[in-house]
Amino acid sequence: MPRPSVAELRPVVHPPGVKDRRSGEHWGGRLYMREISLRITRVLVNTKVTPNQLTYVMTLAGVLAAPALLVPGIAGAVLGVLCVQMYLLLDCVDGEVARWKKQFSLSGVYLDRVGAYLCDAAVLVGFGLRASDLWGTGRIDWLWAFLGTLAALGAILIKAETDLVGVARHQTGKEPVAEAAAEPRSSGMALARRAASALKFHRLVLGIEASLLILLLAILDQVRGDLFFSRLGVAVLAGIAMLQTVLHLVSILASSRLK
Repeated sequence: MPRPSVAELRPVVHPPGVKDRRSGEHWGGRLYMREISLRITRVLVNTKVTPNQLTYVMTLAGVLAAPALLVPGIAGAVLGVLCVQMYLLLDCVDGEVARWKKQFSLSGVYLDRVGAYLCDAAVLVGFGLRASDLWGTGRIDWLWAFLGTLAALGAILIKAETDLVGVARHQTGKEPVAEAAAEPRSSGMALARRAASALKFHRLVLGIEASLLILLLAILDQVRGDLFFSRLGVAVLAGIAMLQTVLHLVSILASSRLK
């Protein structure tokens, strides 16, 4: 079977709405990764590779960000970014291959969500361990590993709060929630939600954004000659994750998603 052209692939694997999903498509996908993934998908669609196999590799790439970040200096931060970018690439490719081959499954959706959980957690735990100075000659400071783990827990809980809306609605026989239902019923809460969305500080605890922040802080640490900026970053991300866990829960309860 001849390999499909990019023009043939695009309308099938990028149907209307894929790039426009407010809560489903990462800005990196819209900005650049979907164009790269399309070329990779073109090579894979005529092979025996399945979407679920790609999802397994995607998850492994995300998890490997944690040990990558333990490499000293800027090199470790660069490796962490590369692992997460590979995760993002495969996150695009597995869905595209599934659409072209029409190989959809509940296990695929489930594995994709597990991969997202693990990637975010791996980056934040790795960041905490990195800030603990595991490779240093002095005493390892486990406080930063604890804060990194706390940030990872918060990132996982935020995703779980969102996913559990679907679980609650399914178990009560309700239809999947519409995006419009995410708007809080209270005008004050709605304004606060829009302000938080505009600032986008909550995105810093996601694996992709966090990995880029880690790279920036690694460069600043290199200039300063210590781990001051990385440790400051770990503390800030832990604070954001804990605060966002509470605010996101309140936002869900104040919206129509559970009505």
